[in-house]
Amino acid sequence: MSMDNFHTLTQLLDNAGCQYKIFDLGRRVCEIDVEQFKAVEENRQPYPWPLQQHAHLSISFWQAGNTPWIWFLRLPLDERGLLKQAAVGDFIKYVIEAMGATLNSEPTEEEQEKLAANPYTFKPSDDKMAIFHAQLRQRLSLSSSQYYEHAQHYLTGDLGWEQWQAVGLQGLADVCARMKQENNTTLLRKGINKLPMTPLYALLGCLEHCELPQSLAERLQERLNLECEQAEPDLFLIAALLRAMAGIDAQQLNLALKAVLSQPKLCHPEVLVAIAGRCWNGLTHTDTAGEFLLRLAQTNDQVLFNQLFTDLVMLPLLRGIMLQVLHSQANPELVTAITQLQQHARSQ
Repeated sequence: MSMDNFHTLTQLLDNAGCQYKIFDLGRRVCEIDVEQFKAVEENRQPYPWPLQQHAHLSISFWQAGNTPWIWFLRLPLDERGLLKQAAVGDFIKYVIEAMGATLNSEPTEEEQEKLAANPYTFKPSDDKMAIFHAQLRQRLSLSSSQYYEHAQHYLTGDLGWEQWQAVGLQGLADVCARMKQENNTTLLRKGINKLPMTPLYALLGCLEHCELPQSLAERLQERLNLECEQAEPDLFLIAALLRAMAGIDAQQLNLALKAVLSQPKLCHPEVLVAIAGRCWNGLTHTDTAGEFLLRLAQTNDQVLFNQLFTDLVMLPLLRGIMLQVLHSQANPELVTAITQLQQHARSQ
């Protein structure tokens, strides 16, 4: 097969006899089903989780008995959310130049640098890297990192909750990625109430990218309710708790968002950004989406309104709902924000 015949990354990988796993790293770190990704590559469907009009991906691939290679890719999407084919073709050229079409030659240092310096690779943040590696190793049945057991031990409380300095972020991520194993869900549940702020934020940051069992969802909800009832609620903690609840059942998430959105004093921009960035599964009801956009309009930050609306309307799951809200709102504050959004779009 000549290199001109590869139009998609999965064709290239299949042809080279590789096994591979594909994750989204833009919004939440989560695996993408290979068949769904092939449909995206063939432009049969839009990319499911766009962020700033790009697909942020990791592709881990390996041949029998070899260590996985990992590419982190940021590929542009068109206004319909479809992958731009030219960019994919371009990246495939870089790969074939560096590794050959068989993908089994070890690229020289120079070729590796060339492959790394292409315009489509990106470096995920440290917290996303930690949970991505934890999830990948768990899915491939590889051992966890050297930090795992210490993090588990710390979460029992036996070392003392204030002894968190030696706990690695990677260890917490490993516990979260393996919450169905050993006693980990119980440890995490205990930690949500006991941890000092610094490790609590680190733990919540890992949970954003996990599907959560009911018992853990309830504990986060309790902690959120408690914070919302304070005379001076910590809005950054509320934002972190909401993000951590991204992986709970969509109906439950919807109720949690409604409760927060019903209290204007809790709807700080930080909280609204958290909802848009992680909790979009909870915005699938027109009334909740409308309430969210109203609170966003009430921040009087038109730039933020435009940015979050533009991002949410690109999500296939929310597109219809956002457009419905756009055309049906009677609330004057929201109407003003939407009018300005439309004027901004026209002047682009």
